[in-house]
Amino acid sequence: MNYRMIIYVLGWILNFEAIFMIPSFLVGLLYQEQESIYLLIVSLICLALGCLAVFKKPPKKKFYAREGFIIVALSWFVLSIFGALPFRISGYIPSMIDAVFETASGFTTTGASILSDVEALPKCLIFWRSFTHWVGGMGVLVFVIAILPLAGGSNIYLMRAESPGPSVKKLVPKIKHTALTLYMMYLAITVVEILFLVAGQMPMFDALTISFGTAGTGGFGIKNDSMASYSTYLQVVVTVFMILFGVNFNVYYLIYKRKFWECLKNSEVITYLAIIAVSILLISINISGMYTNVGTAVKDAAFQVGSIITTTGYSSTNFDLWPAFSKSILVLLMFIGACAGSTGGGIKVSRVIVAFKTVIKELDYIIHPNNVKKITVDGKQIEHVVLRSVNVFFMAYLFIFVGSVLLISLDNFDLTTNFTAVAATLNNIGPGLGGVGPMANFGSYSGLSKIVMTFDMIAGRLELFPVLILFSWRTWKK
Repeated sequence: MNYRMIIYVLGWILNFEAIFMIPSFLVGLLYQEQESIYLLIVSLICLALGCLAVFKKPPKKKFYAREGFIIVALSWFVLSIFGALPFRISGYIPSMIDAVFETASGFTTTGASILSDVEALPKCLIFWRSFTHWVGGMGVLVFVIAILPLAGGSNIYLMRAESPGPSVKKLVPKIKHTALTLYMMYLAITVVEILFLVAGQMPMFDALTISFGTAGTGGFGIKNDSMASYSTYLQVVVTVFMILFGVNFNVYYLIYKRKFWECLKNSEVITYLAIIAVSILLISINISGMYTNVGTAVKDAAFQVGSIITTTGYSSTNFDLWPAFSKSILVLLMFIGACAGSTGGGIKVSRVIVAFKTVIKELDYIIHPNNVKKITVDGKQIEHVVLRSVNVFFMAYLFIFVGSVLLISLDNFDLTTNFTAVAATLNNIGPGLGGVGPMANFGSYSGLSKIVMTFDMIAGRLELFPVLILFSWRTWKK
């Protein structure tokens, strides 16, 4: 176990977190807010600890999958704890557990909040809260890899542990250039969204923070009603970009390389868009009686479908008041999630496709036991190791989900609230139904429940195993 390398990378994580806080500090100066000093203080603390950890380079930089998983998991806990300090020491979130919950929700792009009045926060803290979405969307370690030459070929272990989806491939020969390419595409699409929002007369501060939440598919609103008070044009723009950020970024790279045919035959993206289209149609029909205008019903249906399947979590209306059929569709979309390789959470469309084809294969085997049928996606055979990882993922997901529901049920809330609270945090969505609906928050849960759901948010963002491996005694054996 290369402990020195683990400490070294965590040191760089703290250094970068210190840098990430500077824009929020500058926002505080711009609006002449005294609270900005807390961001500067915490930034300096992170920088001091980070510099101490990286002062002496480790003698051996090479590390393997085990260290990669440990580094990624610990990085997200470190980010959440230190990122929570501005909220805690400013007094706007008095409880450290609540502050860590809020910050973990930001970095993991969950968007679940304990705050009942977001607008009471100073703009510098609102900006920091939203900026954590943008930083966490593509992945903090991906950003570090793009900037720093950490450990040569070992970087792939960090990227695989942090990036969502059943498999991670290089876009270009060097993993550092892959990380840089991903972030450049991520930044470019974010800038385009900001321009569209500003063109719709959204204030620049709002455009930045809303775009951070959309790009990271996070969903922290800067208003108490989330997106409901914005114009139809602005809601449509956000809907489109939520869906775009739920697409595998490999597709955008193929578009950049003008390999349009490969994009058109991508079964995951086609399935993702088909699920969205069918869901919008069904919900629009189901809720049409609640609206005087069909266009408004379709707009709200599209917004909420895009928000939930991409695990963004913004809301344009209180969908908790919708009929049971529409709410059931949204709950199903919570679990499906976006595409692998996107900033979205959930189980991922690619895993759903593989699981469906596995069932079909098993049915064929029962009927024709002598036939040998391989599972293929986009004309390529799925390797056994990928099939095994998908199956194990589903089992681990089920165990964590059931265990979390049982633990938070000790708070004695109703089943709908508890079930969707875990679904919303484990799938990195944000709002659930009932007591954690779009117009409610998670503040009424106990400290234990918030710790459980904080664990769920980080585990869900990292696809379970990097966090679970921390609890295995074999991980720490030499």
